[in-house]
Amino acid sequence: MKNFFKLLNFELNRFIKLYSVLLIVVFLIQLSSTIIIALNYMRRANNAVFQGGMTQQGFIDMYSKFSMVDVVNSMFFVIPMAIGVAALLFYLFFIWYRDWFARNTFIYRLLMLPTSRMNIYLSKATAIMLTVLGIVAYQIVLLKFFSTVVKWIVPKVYRVDYSIGEVVNSFEYLSIIIPKGFTEFFISYSLGFAFVVIMFTVILFERSFRLKGIVFGVIYATAAGVILVLPLIIQYLIIGKEILYPGELFAVQIVMWMIIVFGSLFVSRYLLKNKVTV
Repeated sequence: MKNFFKLLNFELNRFIKLYSVLLIVVFLIQLSSTIIIALNYMRRANNAVFQGGMTQQGFIDMYSKFSMVDVVNSMFFVIPMAIGVAALLFYLFFIWYRDWFARNTFIYRLLMLPTSRMNIYLSKATAIMLTVLGIVAYQIVLLKFFSTVVKWIVPKVYRVDYSIGEVVNSFEYLSIIIPKGFTEFFISYSLGFAFVVIMFTVILFERSFRLKGIVFGVIYATAAGVILVLPLIIQYLIIGKEILYPGELFAVQIVMWMIIVFGSLFVSRYLLKNKVTV
């Protein structure tokens, strides 16, 4: 366990600079979009009231009140989130291939450490999940801060104040990243962890068998995806009706998830131990 935490700390330290840059970019773009969108609303309101002779209530009736919902549903607020997701997807592959293609093939030095090779695997997977959870927590903090920025710019008469939960639920993709309850959180990030270990297994297939490994990896990832949705396929496409209660269906999918995750860990352990040589 001590070796695992040392490797985890090592992986996090290697990514911290790029991760910090990513967080700064997300903050600056989202802050700029929040300010611009709020100022544009106030510019329209002031023009309508002071130059167009419209009453404040008349403007509100025509354009509705402003809120953080208007901000998070804008393209310029969503783009940084897409950048963050793309960066983390890139890092999922980079965390392995950096070691293989670094100077002096650093992966071999890692594999020769006096510890289980699965500690290397699990430290990389844990580092990915921690960075994902970190950026989710960071986004929640930013939403709270941007709500305050909106209050500074838009007077109360023109504004509706929603809770962070209401703001998140107003935008479908944001509610996936920031689930509203424990069950939704568990489902989203359990699936996320399953995706990570499947992709790690695909990478190890490629590293073990090169071109043939790409084919093996694609087949494996496809099979894992089919297993995950197999209960839904059987119930809705083959039988054509609900034969399981929602709770029972959820339990079956948990079993499918466990098969995928533990199967991926077993295959990865085998590849690391027997096919990836130093």
